[in-house]
Amino acid sequence: MRAALALLAIIALAPRARADLPSPRFDRLAPLGASAGSTVTVEVVGADIEGATRLLFDHAGISAKHVKDRTFAVTVAADVPAGTYDARLVGTYGVSNPRMFAVSRGLTEVAEKSGNDDRATAQPVPLNCAVAGFSKGGKEAVFRFAAKKGQRVVAECLAQRLDSQLDANLTLTDAEGKQLASNGDYFGKDPLVEFVAPADGDYFVALNDLSFRGGLPFRLVVTDQPHVENVFPRVVQAGKTSELTVFGRNLGAGAKPSALAVNDLPLDALVERVTPPADILRRGRFAFAEHPTGHSVLPTAATCTLHGFQHRGAPLVVSDTAVTLEQEPNDDPRKPQKLALPGALAGRFDKERDADWFEIEPPENGSYSFEVYCERIAGRADPYLVVFDEKDSRVAELDDFGIRTNAFDGHLRDPQGVVTLSAKRTYRVLVQDRYKRGGARYQYVLTVRKAAPDFYPAVIHHQNPGPGGTTVRKGGAAYLDVIVHNKEGFSGPVTISASGLPKGLHCAPVTINNDSRGVVVLWADKDAPEWVGPIVLTATGTSGDATITREVRPYTRVWNSTDLNSSRPTRELVVAVAGEAAPFALAPAPERVEVEAGKNFDLVVNCERLWPDVKGTVNLIPLSFPGPFRAPPVAVAEGKGAATVTVEVQANARPGTYTLVLTGQAQVPFAKDPKAAARPNTLVPLPSRPVTVVVTAPPKK
Repeated sequence: MRAALALLAIIALAPRARADLPSPRFDRLAPLGASAGSTVTVEVVGADIEGATRLLFDHAGISAKHVKDRTFAVTVAADVPAGTYDARLVGTYGVSNPRMFAVSRGLTEVAEKSGNDDRATAQPVPLNCAVAGFSKGGKEAVFRFAAKKGQRVVAECLAQRLDSQLDANLTLTDAEGKQLASNGDYFGKDPLVEFVAPADGDYFVALNDLSFRGGLPFRLVVTDQPHVENVFPRVVQAGKTSELTVFGRNLGAGAKPSALAVNDLPLDALVERVTPPADILRRGRFAFAEHPTGHSVLPTAATCTLHGFQHRGAPLVVSDTAVTLEQEPNDDPRKPQKLALPGALAGRFDKERDADWFEIEPPENGSYSFEVYCERIAGRADPYLVVFDEKDSRVAELDDFGIRTNAFDGHLRDPQGVVTLSAKRTYRVLVQDRYKRGGARYQYVLTVRKAAPDFYPAVIHHQNPGPGGTTVRKGGAAYLDVIVHNKEGFSGPVTISASGLPKGLHCAPVTINNDSRGVVVLWADKDAPEWVGPIVLTATGTSGDATITREVRPYTRVWNSTDLNSSRPTRELVVAVAGEAAPFALAPAPERVEVEAGKNFDLVVNCERLWPDVKGTVNLIPLSFPGPFRAPPVAVAEGKGAATVTVEVQANARPGTYTLVLTGQAQVPFAKDPKAAARPNTLVPLPSRPVTVVVTAPPKK
């Protein structure tokens, strides 16, 4: 049965859609988690994972021992915190993309047994367990547990939140078959059901896949332990200890009943104090213990424009201004809540059709930043924001924003923008859910202040259709896509530099000037030692006289599909130097050029053919060139070692520093078996080393 399910899972994954040299693709890890202080045998599924005898985690307390082909014994130390962690395979062809692994505490690990596809054959499980299983196509997986009268029980499926493609539905019934609860999409596509047991007895939870696919892993948790829904407020001031209210189920003796309810059941409330990490604003960080993957029904880079951290799994915004709480009633436009500027406000759409009105009075003329955080903090609303003047005229309406490109999806349902306001005038601000929804899960944060230029940099491994890891072959190069969310008038330049590189691996500083896209190139010496590990990218920019330093946040493509909504954050940017040499390497000369706007310059691109049978044409094309630059395709002729590329600089190019990279594409004879008689041609694209271009203004006439 296990082998059949694994085969179905492999068939369900889309095939690789472009030719290239092998790159490990990690498709599935099962089971999806384990308890702290335990050892579990896991199986891996993927493509191009030959020689994968290492399974690396992003926490030192989680280790893996290779047992046999595609099987590892994973040991979780007793002191590993509950949360989610990334695992990566390392094999012959380098490092893979990550897959998620959950660590829990206080739960009994249970393996699903076959034949549990109806109530009569339901698998008995204890309370406070985590069941590791696989979807069964059109069949249900049914589990039976005992509960006492008055006991509040939560059952939730973790699948999407752990990189599984399962689109699950849960149904809860009593011993007579009466349905007590059902749910499909609670955290993204992952369902949650809960109930208070009306009597002592057995209860049943059934799981099925709404897409009728088999072999997709899940982790079903059935518990009466503390379960956090969210916290309030969702914004705290930097450098201060703040008081939060944690809302959830079974929160313990210190909790009190609250007026908030979910699923027609009241939530407990527990007051706690929290101090944000000191470097959140200084470094532009978002720190997490649980990967933020349940914000939407598809994995997104929702937190890429959030400065904050998690408390009890709930994302919190960190603000440099004082925090105000929303005060109801403020749903009458004639009686808005006054908000002092600059300010950060924690709000909630308490009920359906709730409209939150605020009154502001700018202290001076100028551009003011308005921002609503909702999707980024796992709020369930789709908010919009409208600014009205004293005559009730609409000054501005703000809605969705964010960059969506290739595998990276940073597009958000949160409003953000800059509005020009006049001093000493009264404005009213409306914040409301687009669909007039409300309740305990519809929290948001509103910030209003003078515009302050800033930027949010991110990188994602470039592999289509993906997913993949960043592997640099000896003598060769690889690149990462850079995405920069320029905020509130910031236009660069942004310079990205690398640290933590091992001997033989290089990364020149990259400058992105007045743009939202760029590339970072890594290249290895021909004699570079094999290596795998995390590196750190840091971005710096200036705003006036101030220098802004930001961590470059790493992201990964989640699924092998053309869906744009398939990216999520990782804690580390992991790179490997592979043992096999690259087929060729491109080194432009000179590496630094100074040119006047409106002029052209020539680059001699040297092509070193590292494989003796790579003799054909290597086609050179621009790789994500900045807007002011143009270059026609040029070929390094068969058997030749260089070609000249003429780069045109547009007359309107802004003076400053830019980075240019070319891609070389060649048909390379390749077979995985080095002794194979047939070595069919494979189209291999490799980036060149970067070129720094300094553009100067033309002389004044």
